[in-house]
Amino acid sequence: MASINSKDNKAERRVRSFLHTSGFRFRLHGCVGTSILPSGVLPGKPDIVLLRYKTVILVNGCFWHQHEGCPKARRSVTNADFWDKKLNANIQRDAANIETLNKLGWRTIVIWGCELEKRLKKLPEEIKRVKNG
Repeated sequence: MASINSKDNKAERRVRSFLHTSGFRFRLHGCVGTSILPSGVLPGKPDIVLLRYKTVILVNGCFWHQHEGCPKARRSVTNADFWDKKLNANIQRDAANIETLNKLGWRTIVIWGCELEKRLKKLPEEIKRVKNG
């Protein structure tokens, strides 16, 4: 597990590259660098922050964040108690972070690993739609 990158992983780099070539500018890992928050970091340290659109993008791995209905989110039967506790904590933490971000006025877009390529094509429209609506 130590070799799993929680930041700057392949899926996240793919989303960032796509956004950059589409003309979007962003900050990484929740750093907003303004007086919005005392710490300058958004709750949960979102992967990508689009200040202009007051939108955060979470690039979630299907297993680690338990994408409902996804075959990649299947839990291990070996050491099941450990994995249930760990993965359930991830789900609860994700929900609490999204709720806090929404209360602060931020909109969230969640991109699941298994949907990456399909979602990238629609992402610019989704970001702009979020800004307008």
